[in-house]
Amino acid sequence: MPHGALAAELRSAGDPGLLLPEEAQHLARAVPLRMQEFAAGRLCARRLLGEFGILDFPVKAAEDRQPLWPESLVGSITHTAGFCAAVVAQRRHVRAIGIDCEVVGSVKAQVWRSICLPQEVLWLHSLPDPEQAAAATLIFSAKEAFYKCQYSLVRERLNFHDANVEVLDWGLSRGTFRLHANRRIALADHAALPLQGRYLFHEHFVTAAIALLAAQDLPQ
Repeated sequence: MPHGALAAELRSAGDPGLLLPEEAQHLARAVPLRMQEFAAGRLCARRLLGEFGILDFPVKAAEDRQPLWPESLVGSITHTAGFCAAVVAQRRHVRAIGIDCEVVGSVKAQVWRSICLPQEVLWLHSLPDPEQAAAATLIFSAKEAFYKCQYSLVRERLNFHDANVEVLDWGLSRGTFRLHANRRIALADHAALPLQGRYLFHEHFVTAAIALLAAQDLPQ
């Protein structure tokens, strides 16, 4: 994450009883697992808002299910089996941010072609068999992080084949990737493409993140 962004994580199920009333209203028909995941994300998010001096702010969901942040902040939430995290930054420094975490190996070979472009599949097959599951999960996570980031700014719905991931530091537990668009996308009016993101393999998870900096915070 860029300088100034804060992150929080939770390794246990979220307690729906700790939700604010305005947050709990989104769970009227939710199953218990969904309630716990939603609660975990909101608890992480509100912990971070408190770090910015914003207390008891309900992180409600829009009609498209995106979190509604205070006007001065941007953020993103991710959850998977056994792990939940949120990241928040000041809007004057970061225009948009996206984070995604997945269990390594959760992206099975049967679904590679629905997620990956031909060049990505070729790259996966070029790797030793024991590495392919982790690499496929990284591609999925990187695209999810990118989609969250761009959607929060331009509200364009993309599919997995609209972008391809180029992993720059494969073999490292922490590294970078580039995200290339395969067609004209709305984000091109707001940011130079390709975008660069970061990834981290930790325990049996992989987390990917992309942030678009405000103009004044771009490298000179």
